Amino acid sequence: MNAEFDKDQLTAEAVAAWAIAKKDMIIYYLKPNIIVSGLLFPLFMFLAFAAGKNVPLGYLIPGLISVTLLFSSSTIEPVSIPIERRTKTFERLLSAPVSLHAIVIGESLSGFLYSIGIALVPLIVGIIAFKTTIVFPLALIVGMLLTAIVFSTMGTLFAAYPTESPGDIMSMLNLVRLPLIFVSGTFIPLDAMPPLGAWIAYLSPLTYGNDLIQAAYGHTAFFFPLFDVVMLVVFFSIFQFVAHRLYAKYND
Repeated sequence: MNAEFDKDQLTAEAVAAWAIAKKDMIIYYLKPNIIVSGLLFPLFMFLAFAAGKNVPLGYLIPGLISVTLLFSSSTIEPVSIPIERRTKTFERLLSAPVSLHAIVIGESLSGFLYSIGIALVPLIVGIIAFKTTIVFPLALIVGMLLTAIVFSTMGTLFAAYPTESPGDIMSMLNLVRLPLIFVSGTFIPLDAMPPLGAWIAYLSPLTYGNDLIQAAYGHTAFFFPLFDVVMLVVFFSIFQFVAHRLYAKYND
C-alpha cells in the first residue's frame, strides 16, 4: 500500500515538475534577454579570448561548449522567477499541491533543456566547420548533461532571493559566473595556473564539467573522468539541497 502511494506521489511530482518546465519553455525561451545572456554573451566572450590564441579554433570548441552550458543553463530561472513574483503567479505555484522539491526540479529542468539545445550549436559547428573529432562520445554526453543540470540548479538557487527584479539576481549571479570561467580551465589550463588559482579551481563545478568535455575531445584531462562525474553529482546535490532550504525560508 505504502509502495503504491509512494509511486503515485512520485509520478504526480514528476508530472508537476514537467508542467513547470514546459511553462517556462513556452514563455521565456525566446525572450531577448534570455537569448543575449544564454547564447550571444558566451559566444562573444569566447571570440574575444580566442583572438589571442595561436591554436586552431577547433581546439577551443570544448571550452566554448563549457562556457555556453554555464551561461545558458543558469539564465532561465533568474529571469522567470522574479517576473512571476511580480505577477503573483509564483505565489500560486507555491500554493499548489506539489512539493518544493518538484518546484526546484521543474524550474531547473527548463534551464537544463534550454542549455542542451544551445550547446548543440557549437558542437555541430565544430564538427562541420572545424572537423573536430569526438574521441569519447559517452564522456561528452555525460559531461554536457551533468554540467547543464548543475548550473541550471545553481540558477534556480540564486533565483530564490526574494526580489521581483531579474537584474538583481543576474548581478549576483554574474559575480559568480564570470570568475568561474577563469579558474575552471576553459581558457587557461589548470596545470598552467598559479597554486592559488589551482586550489580555487577545485571549488568550481565548471572545472569538472569542462575537464570531462575536454577529455571527450581527446585533450589531456586533469582529473580521472569518474572523479569529474562524482564531483558534478556532489555539486548538483548541494545546489538542490540549498535551493530547497532557501525557497522554504523565503516563502514561509
